[in-house]
Amino acid sequence: MTPQRVTLITLGVADLARSRAFYEALGWVPAQTQEGVVFYQMQGAVLALFGRDGLAADQGRPGAGLGTGAIALAQNFPTEAEVDAAFAAALAAGATVLKRPEKVFWGGYSGYYADPDGHVWELAVNPFWPLSPDGSLTLPA
Repeated sequence: MTPQRVTLITLGVADLARSRAFYEALGWVPAQTQEGVVFYQMQGAVLALFGRDGLAADQGRPGAGLGTGAIALAQNFPTEAEVDAAFAAALAAGATVLKRPEKVFWGGYSGYYADPDGHVWELAVNPFWPLSPDGSLTLPA
């Protein structure tokens, strides 16, 4: 088994119902739910929304103040128009603009938004990283 893999990304959220509504407004469909957790199946991995207090307790740190914004999750798209449409959908769902999509110094096109809990998402076109027809990314050799 390769050590270079991520199978589950868990976002700590302040209000699970609000966060679930946000992601569902983006078109995400829950695959499973449990008390205090919602799971979304992605391509080969899972995204979970977990109440912050429950997540801290599960980590063995009850009462810990969990932060946000120190990482960015990203979705790559084949065209700038698709980035713009996804960005508009995120704003309509309640995201906060961090940086509107624009051409960037490394030759691509990207923008950033924060979800209702401050988790940062980048939406981008990277002309150097072609996407598979299903939207998955494998770095070129």
